[in-house]
Amino acid sequence: MLFNSFVFLLAFLPVTYAVFWLLPSAKSRYVWLALTGYVFYGYWNPRFCLLMAFSTVVSFSAGLGFLRWSDARRRRLCLIIPIVVDLSLLGFFKYSNFALDTARGVANLFGWNAQVVHFDIVLPIGISFYTFHTISYIVDSYRGTIKPTRNFFEFAAYVSLFSQLVAGPIVRFRQIEEDLENLGTADRTRWLERGVRFFIIGLVEKVIIADYLAYFVDSALAHYATLSTVGTWAAVLGYTFQLYFDFSGYSSMAVGLGYLFGLRIPQNFNSPYKSVDPSDFWRRWHISLSTCLRDYVYIPLGGNRGGEGLTYRNLLLTMLIGGLWHGASWTFVIWGAYHGLLLAAHRQFARYWDPLPALTRRSATFLAVTLGWVWFRATSFRMATTLFANMFRPVGGETIAQPAVFALLMVIAAKWACSGPNAFDIENHWVDRPQRRALLAAALGASLAIMAGAGSSPFLYFQF
Repeated sequence: MLFNSFVFLLAFLPVTYAVFWLLPSAKSRYVWLALTGYVFYGYWNPRFCLLMAFSTVVSFSAGLGFLRWSDARRRRLCLIIPIVVDLSLLGFFKYSNFALDTARGVANLFGWNAQVVHFDIVLPIGISFYTFHTISYIVDSYRGTIKPTRNFFEFAAYVSLFSQLVAGPIVRFRQIEEDLENLGTADRTRWLERGVRFFIIGLVEKVIIADYLAYFVDSALAHYATLSTVGTWAAVLGYTFQLYFDFSGYSSMAVGLGYLFGLRIPQNFNSPYKSVDPSDFWRRWHISLSTCLRDYVYIPLGGNRGGEGLTYRNLLLTMLIGGLWHGASWTFVIWGAYHGLLLAAHRQFARYWDPLPALTRRSATFLAVTLGWVWFRATSFRMATTLFANMFRPVGGETIAQPAVFALLMVIAAKWACSGPNAFDIENHWVDRPQRRALLAAALGASLAIMAGAGSSPFLYFQF
């Protein structure tokens, strides 16, 4: 089920919302949120609900273990065993074929004719996100950052919360614990308008900007080898904005849905294309993932406490893991390594970089991020290298269809992403004027009209 679909907007959401606020207690609302989360998730493939339920039970049991036992050995077992279980499930479904294909490639490189099986595996949608939720809960419980809940339905509601289940943000239990605890006395009208506004802004980002860009970008990259230099740059820049508005739109809608149900989901994007260096970019892009990588990978590896050499190693390893988290492909590994090198380079040369004019730093950072998206979008080494070759040598060929329409759309997207307000800026400062509220209402109408005519498209981050 998609947020940008009429089955969600006209059936699932109204029923879920109405029943939720009719229920009298926190426990009944936990049960309802958990149940609707499983209905939402099972809309794609009901079988995978069992997988999420198993992971939920394992992680909840670990929390009870932390409450029951104080000795170090048992606490370590409560930490290690459920994390191994969660990562094993993620590894099997997401990375087993990647590992087997890599082994086959290495064998062929040495001239061995290895007969390696290939599993017919369907990747459960959102498994990377809810695995991060359960693991962060286990680690935070072990560290004493949070007190594990004894209420199974509260935890099940947290894991299966439909507003952020399949594509984030990665919400840690401690970030919504207070709101979950107070769910029985929450005020339905307190954040109603705010939730509606966030949802509309996200819908506009997805339907009007991202999906229209996808029409041009996907058709061009389907024949990437025939693109001219201008066409290649146009497609890559188009994808740069398509990805941002697609994922930012989802995150804005998730925040809005959270408000509708009395839950404050944290900001996931803070105008990342306004960044002035690679570190600034990762403080603004997919904030929930970057902070998780920092807290659960980079800092445990040693962070910046072991000298410059170890700091660079930790940065590179963290971003390699971040790249691999996005997908079981060497193109994602290279993308992660690329950003690790960018972070290391900025750390090394910050004293020369930071005094430069802000416009220079922002433009160079945007270019560096855009080049990285080539590896992120490419489905193979061949595609990535062909795109880079076409970008940096003059070649003739095809260009983007309807260039005038595409150029107008790119101007709107670039203006919004690079100098305009993000969803939180709009919510805080932008919607108080009647004219701008009218503009938002008109944009909602346009989005619904487009959905009625063109249908609904999935979000890009569903594949991760």
